[in-house]
Formats: sequence, C-alpha cells, structure tokens
Amino acid sequence: MLPDQKLLRIPGPTPIPPSVKQAMSRPMIGHRSQEASELIQSIRPGLGPLFGTKEEVMIVTGSGTSGLETAVVNAAAPDDEVLVIVTGAFGDRFAKICEAYDLKTHRMDVEWGKAARPEQVEQYLKSHPDIRVVFATFCETSTGVLNPIGEIGKVVQHSSDALFVVDGVSAIGGVEANMDDWGVDIFVTGSQKALMLPAGLALIAVSERAWKKIESNPQHRFYLDLKKYKEKIEGNSTPFTPALSLLFGLRQVLELFEEEGLKQVFNRHKLMMNMTREAFRALQLPLFTSDQDASPTVTAVQPDRFSAEEFRQVIRKEFGLSVAGGQQDLKGQIFRVGHMGYSSPADVLQTISLVEIGLKTIGARFDFGQGVAAAQQVYTNWREQ
Repeated sequence: MLPDQKLLRIPGPTPIPPSVKQAMSRPMIGHRSQEASELIQSIRPGLGPLFGTKEEVMIVTGSGTSGLETAVVNAAAPDDEVLVIVTGAFGDRFAKICEAYDLKTHRMDVEWGKAARPEQVEQYLKSHPDIRVVFATFCETSTGVLNPIGEIGKVVQHSSDALFVVDGVSAIGGVEANMDDWGVDIFVTGSQKALMLPAGLALIAVSERAWKKIESNPQHRFYLDLKKYKEKIEGNSTPFTPALSLLFGLRQVLELFEEEGLKQVFNRHKLMMNMTREAFRALQLPLFTSDQDASPTVTAVQPDRFSAEEFRQVIRKEFGLSVAGGQQDLKGQIFRVGHMGYSSPADVLQTISLVEIGLKTIGARFDFGQGVAAAQQVYTNWREQ
C-alpha cells in the first residue's frame, strides 16, 4: 500500500473530484465583493433542481447537523408538539435536537434496518392531532435505509396541518428528490456527501408554507435565523461570512452535474447500489436492509460468521480502504459501504475485489471472484438495456 493512498468508501465525507479541488484552491476574495456576489448568483439556479423545488435554497456555513438544527429552530415554535420519525442514529439526532430546545417531542421509533411506513405515520398523526411539525430522514445513513418521503409527505398533508421537515444530508445529489410534489416544507442537506465537497456547507430549501410559519415564529435564534438568509440570498449574499472556497467548489460541482445530467447521476447511484448489493449476496454476506428499503448511496452489511470490526481493520491496513462501522446499538455488528458522489462502477469493482481479499485474510470461505463477477454481471446487464 502506498502510504498516502486512501480509498474512502464511507458514507461521508466522500472523495472530491480533481476539478472541484482545483476550484477550491482559487485565491481568496472579499466576501462582500462583487465577485463574491456573482459567485453566489451563479450557484443559486443549480440548487433547486437537486431538491426538486422552484423555491430558493439557503446557503449556511456549517455542517449538516447545523442544517438540522436550523430546521428545528425555524420550523418549531417553543410550545409546539413535534413528531420525529426515528429509523436510525440520524433520526435519533433530530429528536435530540428537538429535545434540546424543550419541544414536546414524540418519537415514532422504527426497527433499525427498516423504512418507516406511511400508514404508521398516518395512524400516529391521527392519534396526536396537536403535532405541528413532523421530522424525518430521507436516507438513514446509519442503516442504509431510504425512507419513502414522497408517500410520507402526502400522509402528513392529508392527516394534519403540520410542517414536514426532512434530513436529506446523505441523499440529495445522489437520489432523485421532488420536494414540491412531495409536500416537503424544509429540506436540508450537507456538502460532504453526494455533493462531493468537504464538510462546511448546509443547504436548506424552504417552502412558501414554511416561510409563513418562520416569519411568525417567536423561537429565539441568531446565526441560524432563516429570515436573515432569505433576505440576503435574494441579493446574492449571505448574512454572515460564507465559506468562499467551498462555494467555488460548489459551483464546479453544479457544472459537473449539468454535464452528466441529473437523471444520469441518479441512475449511476442506483447502478452502484445494485452492483454492491448483488456482490455481497454472491459472497453470502447478509444485507442489513431489504431491496425495497435500500438506499442508492450506502449499503449496510451484517456479517454472521466473522467480526465486522476485524474485517474493517484488515482492509484498512492492507489497502487503505475505509468502510464505515455501525453506530450506537449497531456498533460492531455491521459495516457500511458508501457509493455516492465522486464514485463510479469502476470504484465499486475495485472495492469488491479488495473486500474479497480482506475476507480471505480473516479466514472467510468462498471462491475468489464471486462478488466481483456478480457486480460485473449487474453492470453488463445495465449496459445492454
């Protein structure tokens, strides 16, 4: 292994394209300069299509979690009852943020590894008519689950007057989103996942209905006040110092998306998901989620005949290949392979090949090439369609 070679196959942060690195290395400019204003102006039109919205997208300098907290303090008033749909560690994080602001927080806990079902949400809302905001996670990174946000959004609209707020941090840019059609009121993502950037930007799309609540919300906030961001973005600026280098990178990311085409971007992620899942099936390694609930951006595997942590250590030491472990109750039980952002079928084939060597190293029994062949077959079938 080369000492400085890192193969990053975790569900964020993800590898950064060379052209994006180059864009971010541009000389610094004044954040209130005309050049900075033109930079933001060039970025704004490309953000809405990622979320599937015609609404403006706010740019906040901060991590994905800062975006989640922004959503909470703007959508929920101090006396509101809120519902958090918890399908894993990041749904749990949403609940903890709500609890930190002393909101009356209801949790709808779903078995980890399974997606939330719309009928469950509908029943919960009918039983709790005073809920004013529903929080959900699009891709639950900790389990590799993709929740049916479109179906849940319709249930929220038809069963309540609540706002619907969604964490799209490990989905936006890798999975098709239709915010306006789905009835999502606030949609949040972060820069370090499918958007192929370092951590440091939170992007937040807000519906017209949500703005009405935000404008009258007495909840205290300062840096995270979306009213400030709305006022400034309309003038191609931000209320506080932006991460300019990341914005240069974001502009290049949007150019890459335009060149490839968003439909193809989403298809590429589905292809990588299918290749990865079929490879692990061929290696007789149990997948943690069903095909119905699986995310196109991350695959979780629950080995039943060897230690997930030992396996992770071996492939990291041998090849510099990093895959993620389990979180909270799943720590030591699963490993997670990211396939999002600056990632291609070629990367999947390399990863599966190295996984096979890692499995042999720890004594797993199988024939070399089974996983790679399965992934190759998925790719070949896709090409012939």
